[in-house]
Amino acid sequence: MQATTVEPYKPVNHIRIVTAASLFDGHDAAINIMRRIIQSSGAEVIHLGHNRSVQEIVDCAIQEDAQAIAITSYQGGHIEYFKYMHDLLEERGSGHIKLFGGGGGVILPSEIEELQAYGITRIYSPDDGRAMGLQGMINDMLQQCDFPTGKNLNGEFKHLQEKNPKDIARLISAAENFPEEAKAILLEVKEQAKDIQTPVLGITGTGGAGKSSLVDELVRRFLMDFPEKKIAIISVDPSKRKTGGALLGDRIRMNSISNDRVYMRSLATRQSNLALSKYVQDAVDIIKAANFDLIILETSGIGQSDTEIIEHSDTSLYVMTPEYGAATQLEKIDMLDFADVIALNKFDKRGALDALRDVKKQYKRNHQLWDVSDEDIPVFGTIASQFNDPGMNQLYRAIMAKVSEKTGVEFDSNLKTSKEMSEKVFIIPPARTRYLSEISETIRSYDKWTKDQAEVAQKLYGIKKSVEAVQGIEIEDKDRLVKQLEQAYAEVELNLDGQNKKILENWKEKVQAYKNEFYIFKVRDKEIKIKTHTESLSHLQIPKVATPKYEAWGDLLKWNLQENVPGEFPYTAGVFPFKREGEDPTRMFAGEGGPERTNRRFHYVSLGLPAKRLSTAFDSVTLYGEDPDYRPDIYGKIGNSGVSICCLDDAKKLYSGFNLADAMTSVSMTINGPAAILTGFFMNAAIDQQCELYIKENGLEEEINQKIEAIYKEKGIERPRYQGELPNGNDGLGLMLLGVTGDQVLPAEVYEPIKTRTLATVRGTVQADILKEDQAQNTCIFSTEFSLRLMGDVQQYFINNNVRNFYSVSISGYHIAEAGANPISQLAFTLANGFTFVEYYVSRGMDINKFAPNLSFFFSNGIDPEYAVIGRVARRIWAKAMKHKYGADARSQMLKYHIQTSGRSLHAQEIDFNDIRTTLQALYAIYDNCNSLHTNAYDEAITTPTEASVRRAMAIQLIINRELGLAKNENPIQGSFIIEELTDLVEEAVLTEFDRITERGGVLGAMETMYQRGKIQEESLYYETLKHTGEYPIIGVNTFLSSTGSPTVLPTEVIRATEEEKKYQISMVHSLQERNAAKSEELLKRLQQVAINNDNIFAELMETVKFCSLGQITNALFEVGGQYRRNM
Repeated sequence: MQATTVEPYKPVNHIRIVTAASLFDGHDAAINIMRRIIQSSGAEVIHLGHNRSVQEIVDCAIQEDAQAIAITSYQGGHIEYFKYMHDLLEERGSGHIKLFGGGGGVILPSEIEELQAYGITRIYSPDDGRAMGLQGMINDMLQQCDFPTGKNLNGEFKHLQEKNPKDIARLISAAENFPEEAKAILLEVKEQAKDIQTPVLGITGTGGAGKSSLVDELVRRFLMDFPEKKIAIISVDPSKRKTGGALLGDRIRMNSISNDRVYMRSLATRQSNLALSKYVQDAVDIIKAANFDLIILETSGIGQSDTEIIEHSDTSLYVMTPEYGAATQLEKIDMLDFADVIALNKFDKRGALDALRDVKKQYKRNHQLWDVSDEDIPVFGTIASQFNDPGMNQLYRAIMAKVSEKTGVEFDSNLKTSKEMSEKVFIIPPARTRYLSEISETIRSYDKWTKDQAEVAQKLYGIKKSVEAVQGIEIEDKDRLVKQLEQAYAEVELNLDGQNKKILENWKEKVQAYKNEFYIFKVRDKEIKIKTHTESLSHLQIPKVATPKYEAWGDLLKWNLQENVPGEFPYTAGVFPFKREGEDPTRMFAGEGGPERTNRRFHYVSLGLPAKRLSTAFDSVTLYGEDPDYRPDIYGKIGNSGVSICCLDDAKKLYSGFNLADAMTSVSMTINGPAAILTGFFMNAAIDQQCELYIKENGLEEEINQKIEAIYKEKGIERPRYQGELPNGNDGLGLMLLGVTGDQVLPAEVYEPIKTRTLATVRGTVQADILKEDQAQNTCIFSTEFSLRLMGDVQQYFINNNVRNFYSVSISGYHIAEAGANPISQLAFTLANGFTFVEYYVSRGMDINKFAPNLSFFFSNGIDPEYAVIGRVARRIWAKAMKHKYGADARSQMLKYHIQTSGRSLHAQEIDFNDIRTTLQALYAIYDNCNSLHTNAYDEAITTPTEASVRRAMAIQLIINRELGLAKNENPIQGSFIIEELTDLVEEAVLTEFDRITERGGVLGAMETMYQRGKIQEESLYYETLKHTGEYPIIGVNTFLSSTGSPTVLPTEVIRATEEEKKYQISMVHSLQERNAAKSEELLKRLQQVAINNDNIFAELMETVKFCSLGQITNALFEVGGQYRRNM
């Protein structure tokens, strides 16, 4: 399957293309590959990144005067999304902009036909990809949009005063592309601009100084400070000398520009070794003539001698970082002579205070300001990436004052500032950045100690055997020889650790315990009695736990210290002595449509099973913390690829009929960005269920019903209800209190004890892992620091309220693997993230033994050899580190994890073969003693799984657990030479990766340079390349093809949310907002104040969620915690 080389198409015109991933879609790997190829083919790419609304993309394309928009859409809703984009472009008079898209197998051939018939230029299918190749698809796209922009102007100049973005954009394109043809108009523009006093703020600085983030923060403050004023940004990036292409990437970092008071235009230099385009003055004049109130002109990264910005601006800002080298380097920076204001950004870097002092000194020298105090020197330490940074506030005020002083244009800023200096809110204290290498050192030290102790034990065993041998034969001086050996034994024994001596002394007793009919142990003071053997059909007694037959003490000791039986340190074989009886590690995964449909699915898949282990997938609208809406780019995604949940009533309906406080019920929620809010919904749903049981047990139904009717009668609206018939198995538990909460109908002295008991008993997991979201999956919505604070607040609340059975985070490697990481990177990054949470929570003063049991892990299982040991290596590293590095207790040393079979290994060709792969992966997981398991359905590669395919997936687990004889044993892979070798190899590889991450400043430092993301992409590309060439054989995909060539299978049935479900969800959220309008405003303000005061946000959220919708809460928190800033 050798790929043929396709030469890039060479455009005749300067082509500009906007690239992005669709709204509520974090899958940006494909569009990143596409934009790189587009750029290397000579086009200018304005890249917006993931999760972009139609409005944002259309505004951008018009302002940038792009010829085309290229979108990837992998989360459904593509019909509505692309049609809405087409309609919006037509409505704005920009129907000439071409629309291209792709979404793998998500967009069906019939849908491609429908979209192209509607006017979408082209949607590329997987078959197009195979036939044309990546470069072939890009060539096709570039050929279709190789037409000029800015040609044949038609009255644009006359409409400039109306600030129409399209007219401004066309004039700038005319200046760039046809300066001679547009000469007369541009001269007229220049004349008009002379009489307009719009100030120009020039911003320049070194590459990587954070200029884009800093500009965004200045714009955010300007828009808040001057609600009537309009601002324009001209941002310049360099063109590639070789291809002429350019990456115009400043917009990706901007969160504040989606505002009708902001115009932004990105320019490529179109010349080498210069920081500005030669048409930049024309662009400035055009925007001046449009009468904006302020223009920001930002250059590309410059060298020490570049001062070009001065010629085009009234006021200049130079942005640098503390990492400029020796103080003498400052003497070489020309901009320190000319800049009016200097920002020392990334002020959290080491040596920042010294840098601030030195830059102020240099500024004084350059400007001969010897008598001016340091406080009055316009040099400011800033951390633009940190929300509401005090240094940024001071910088903004200083800039506005300087602009007013130099231009005479009044900008009376009302922005409040403080004298405090920018200071990083450290998640991990700087003194602790070596924590991962400290863990590596601890584990290597333990391993060396183990080896040394095993050698001591082996010597003792050798001496003991020698004594026995000597005593059994007749030789001279036998007694003296025995005495010497016993003396030597005593001397060597001094080197054996006392605990290790006990291990050896108690070994026979330990082995016997597993031979007895019953094994007895305690869990939380409760005695558990387990039958130790099962009987085969041949009447053999099969041990649940097999013990080694070693006799030599060195071998025994090494095995006990590095392997041991399940339930004993270092928990290599498992964290519990035996698997839970009557509860297979099977999870029932569902999520589609509205809460009622998913509730029916949950009851279908769990019917007749004693344990209810429900895994919930949420739709992309919920994943990004927004409410359902009729806006087409939102509407199309409601209830697709997951369930729509936007309020407490939705959660009540979703889990109705399952007693959430029952020990046999466990709920897992796959949600990250808005995880704290969804956890609030879930906890209140569980509490209200128990209130309902109390009401029924005490015969209060009639009285409570009357109370609820009275509440709704007063409001004049209908009570919320479960839509449709209850499914088989749903007894209606949880539906009595729809529209109200337990504390509204029960007195506090009844409600509070119910709440306390429920919180202490409820079982489940919320994913909530924001670190892996930044590294791999992209459903971050809040700034990283604020998201981590929310996680910490949830955990603190759990400690304060004795929430012991619910995991506050599922530290997830699954999505890291799905993004392309190999098993070692998946494991290393996931454990590193886990230890980062440990360090953060400890730094907040939490007791490790109170929060560690609330942490759980989630891994993917592929079929690479390393996956056979992923669980045992994770358990072993975690246990050693928690015990010997952090001094945690036994319960905290236990790493509990969920496994899901690999979604990446599901192929759209020969889909029946997927079940074979899934079976092998499930076998790995069960043999490695995972705590819970989800097996993917074979048809998930092409569609949302059907009930029949889900049943088959569950059967895989059930057959292994119930029928496979070897699975009756709970440590079947212990003692295997290859398993032991693999375990050691993978463990060392993980520790080595820890050291690499330490070199980059720990997990958060590595994230700043996108180390994890880059490594994941490299590994993904390596796999895809080998798959494409056939070097990595995949049966039915690139080898062992059928007689028809194993074509891509198209789904016969596609599960999508119905129009009725979508409209019902929208009506429900509107009804909630209407009936709680007054109360919700008060609660949202209270929530914001709690965040500002640094009090526990989750404690307040538990009240907020009773009256407010998901979108309301998310948007309220944006204002106090900041939005996530995308990376390239």
